[in-house]
Amino acid sequence: MTTPLASIQLYTLAAEFSADMDGSLAKLSEIGLKNVEAFDFVRRPQEIREALDKAGLASPTGHAPLLSDELWTPDGSIPTPAQEVVFEAAAEIGIKTVFEPMVAADRWLTEDGVKDIAERLNAAAEKAKGFGLAVGYHNHSQEFVASFDGVTAYEYFISLVDPSVQIELDLFWALAGQQDVVALIERLGDRVTAIHVKDGKAPASNPFAPDAPKFSSADLDQRHAGEGDVPTEAALKAAKNVQYAVIEYDNAPGDVFEDIRDSYTFLVEGGFVA
Repeated sequence: MTTPLASIQLYTLAAEFSADMDGSLAKLSEIGLKNVEAFDFVRRPQEIREALDKAGLASPTGHAPLLSDELWTPDGSIPTPAQEVVFEAAAEIGIKTVFEPMVAADRWLTEDGVKDIAERLNAAAEKAKGFGLAVGYHNHSQEFVASFDGVTAYEYFISLVDPSVQIELDLFWALAGQQDVVALIERLGDRVTAIHVKDGKAPASNPFAPDAPKFSSADLDQRHAGEGDVPTEAALKAAKNVQYAVIEYDNAPGDVFEDIRDSYTFLVEGGFVA
């Protein structure tokens, strides 16, 4: 069993990071973090690399869209660059694994749709090798809406992607998808190489279901790690091959840096990170 390294998904502090990159990274370093997970890095790799070096931080993982012309998020859409551009930017920053952060909900509703996602990600994984990189997938809850012969679209997808494709399991979103999070981790086994440590009150139903009302990140009731409905401790103990425990809030409940500090303290004091 590996002991993961602590990290923080920079989407958590997107506004603060955009307003003051150096100051934000300095605060993360002061908290004790040594790693971050980059977000929206493709348009400014040199700037981010210089800021990371200045703060004494590394970004071994990052999020960037690989499978869509446009990345949809609850807070708006982001145009996507070519994969080669993504991988060049990642290599410049020092990122080793690029995780696809989100594939639109409607593409997960049919077997053919899931097969297409898997085939595209397998092809991206081959292309990434030429840049010395790996790729992976980060879930929300739309992957758990449909099932085929009793298997969720998410686990069907896992069965189709090459073993080199890494899996980053977002604990909160798996719970929002009405999954038994610990059992899911146990079934996935060594495939899970990163975890998004995210807690909160579980939505009453899957927010990404076709008949669900529209929502934004501000609608989510998220809490510090260990203070919500996510079985965070049991999930971290069940994960045997996780390299990175990545703190993330889609909707930080208070001061974002204090919220990050709280979850980081939870991970350190619980012995969940090296």
